Amino acid sequence: MDMSSRLAVWQELAQSCGLATVEQGMQQVWRLLLLCLLCRLYFRLGGVSTLKHMVSALTGIYGLFLFFEFHVLWVLFLSALCYLALLLTQRSSSRGLFLSAIILIFLLTGELHFIDLQTWHKIRGSQMVVAMKAISLAFDLDRGTVSSLPSPAEFLGYIFFVGTAVFGPWITFSSYMTSTQGKKLSWSWLQSSFLSLLKSQICLVVSTCIAPYLFPLFIPIHGNATTQRWMRAYENAVSFHFSNYFVGHLSEGTTMLAGAGFTEEKDNTRWDMSVVKPLSVEVPRSMVLVVTSWNIPMSQWLKTYVFKNAMRLGTFPAILVTYTASALLHGLSFHLGAVLLSLGFITYVEHVLRKRLAAIFSSCILSRPCPSDCGHQHKKEFWVMLLNMLFGFLTIFHLTYLGSMFDPGVDKEEVEKGYPAIHTIQRWSELNWASHWVVIVSWVFYRLIQ
Repeated sequence: MDMSSRLAVWQELAQSCGLATVEQGMQQVWRLLLLCLLCRLYFRLGGVSTLKHMVSALTGIYGLFLFFEFHVLWVLFLSALCYLALLLTQRSSSRGLFLSAIILIFLLTGELHFIDLQTWHKIRGSQMVVAMKAISLAFDLDRGTVSSLPSPAEFLGYIFFVGTAVFGPWITFSSYMTSTQGKKLSWSWLQSSFLSLLKSQICLVVSTCIAPYLFPLFIPIHGNATTQRWMRAYENAVSFHFSNYFVGHLSEGTTMLAGAGFTEEKDNTRWDMSVVKPLSVEVPRSMVLVVTSWNIPMSQWLKTYVFKNAMRLGTFPAILVTYTASALLHGLSFHLGAVLLSLGFITYVEHVLRKRLAAIFSSCILSRPCPSDCGHQHKKEFWVMLLNMLFGFLTIFHLTYLGSMFDPGVDKEEVEKGYPAIHTIQRWSELNWASHWVVIVSWVFYRLIQ
């Protein structure tokens, strides 16, 4: 295909897919954005705090209704169950563990016995946000970070805060309470919110209209059957990545638009909510940084409320517990469970191997960048940068393999119900289970040099 033909195809794709995708995306979210703005303005006007919490809850519930209609009742039921559990355990010092067990039973019951799996999976994201907020609140009460059980209005306002109710992300109870104080309207607030929303639409277009045609139209690379399978797997992975960035940037925008997602330095308010870091995923240093950059608030939640509590079991068991908790929150989905547990093994093996190599060569090749005052002799030599680059390419290889199953060409109804196990096994077997074999070889190599 010559350049003129390629340009014609790009133009047709932009008109038939790009514009339609943006238009459809805005049609779905403009009412939610309006609700976020109304909540922000009401917070700014001041008034009785109880009314602020009720406005937060009501706008959030209506936002959920716009997307899920009367299925929002399941989310309401979960939130009521959580508050009832907190009320009954006010004198307990293990509210976090007790509430986690209650939520887990509720979610597993829904997964196993809910008649319409498509509907259950549709509301699963919002259920997960409610679960994360309630569990974090329970642990904060146990630790004394939150002094006393919030009132029903405060709890509902936090759980259904309109900026996070539909697309997330998780925010702490203290962050929500600070947002209700109503920071003054500013250009930086509007600019940050708009920029995140713009990035979300760009990511949606890339996921829908560019990634599925990456190699045939944008990067004309051809090869044998094996190469074609890996290129197709990379396209699937990139499409899935950018769909996640779309949700992440959209949640940044809605959170800031509703008045949360800022940090304060003396008299300066910075609207700097960050949910995803696409560059750290697409041009990675390590799988460890990919995991933390994929969903920053959830990574913080898992580290604070799962990993640290499980560290008494040891590092590797704590990692497995953390990824298992993440898999359970995402639902009983074989493909997500397989990906998340595989990620647990990959990140652990990568971490210990690079730590050992960094000690042997006294070089800055750890999974995370070294601080400027580290004790390694070799920091920015060419071979050090080359090793880090090789590990980065290895991370891209793992991401391509893990993302190969998220095929945008699969029937939408099948995706909403969850990919069947055979789909995952088939995709990975087509790639000869390459990533898992690399992890096994890396582990054996680490044990030999330990």
